Amino acid sequence: MAMSDQIKDERAPDENETADATPESNENGVNGDYEALVRLLKENEELKDRALRAAADMENLRRRTARELQDARAYSAANFARDMLSVSDNLRRALDAIPAEAKAAGDAGFTALIEGVEMTERAMLAALERHGVKKLQPEGEKFDPNFHQSMFEVNNPDVPANTVVQVVQPGYSIGERVLRPAMVGVAKGGPKHTANDAPPEPGPVNEQAEKDA
Repeated sequence: MAMSDQIKDERAPDENETADATPESNENGVNGDYEALVRLLKENEELKDRALRAAADMENLRRRTARELQDARAYSAANFARDMLSVSDNLRRALDAIPAEAKAAGDAGFTALIEGVEMTERAMLAALERHGVKKLQPEGEKFDPNFHQSMFEVNNPDVPANTVVQVVQPGYSIGERVLRPAMVGVAKGGPKHTANDAPPEPGPVNEQAEKDA
């Protein structure tokens, strides 16, 4: 045998081993790449989920902040308006306390004083209304504890039971909140309200009633 052939024969096993090892090495490489791809896809999904959650949290925060700002603008004058209602009540009490004889006497100075108090009352109520304060005069409506406060009952078989038949003191609301419920007298002894009766519009939330409860 020639020397070159012997050398080839000696090298042949190593080359065969290398050839046999190549497919396994390639297979391991493919498996490693696949596992890396799966891991990257999983991480991508997790990052996407985090991003979506963060975006949802930011949107909820934006909405909540906008709602709080809107409420602050709408109800910032609520406490002041509630105090002004007491002043308006006192003006009305002063006018109601004037005897009819004194009004009929026609004294120029006294008449001017009465007119001045009446103008002040009207101006105050108009100013409150411009700032979202509305007067509640529910006479003839079905009693609603959301914005009425029952003071007494009146026997009246001519109207459905639980109907407001007298307003002792008007109520006031601002936006969807009640500044002061209307103090009313309600009928009893009459027929019950039926399902065909038009239901009253939902009244503002009576926060004071909720606190008392």
